Amino acid sequence: MNGPGRADPAYLLDSSGPAAPPRDNGELVFAAPWESRAFGLALALNEAGLIEWEDFRQELIREIGDWEAAHPSGAGWSYYECWLRALERTAGAKGLVDPRALADRAAVLAARPAGHDHGRQRHGGHEQTLHNEGPRHP
Repeated sequence: MNGPGRADPAYLLDSSGPAAPPRDNGELVFAAPWESRAFGLALALNEAGLIEWEDFRQELIREIGDWEAAHPSGAGWSYYECWLRALERTAGAKGLVDPRALADRAAVLAARPAGHDHGRQRHGGHEQTLHNEGPRHP
């Protein structure tokens, strides 16, 4: 049974083709924490009925195609940067996020020095190290 409420959203993901996420030995691969967060956010927005998966999927395919056309050598490839841009566009088209506010926030975050968010923080009486890396948008 495919549809909202299903415990395992893997049925949404392409297993081959341009929209298929990176896998290693069948398992999804994330190179940084922000990638898994962006991945999970897209699934959560779909499960909540806020975005249509096929709309997102088509935007992802379009984003990958645009990236490939702009980078024929393939240097600098990041599937999840394409995923994130597709998610931003899909969420913006649905009115879930203001594209201008998102671009402004991305610019502020991109201007921060590398490692700016790897500090220490007290949380619930425990000290923890923060690791909140994200893509750097130009």
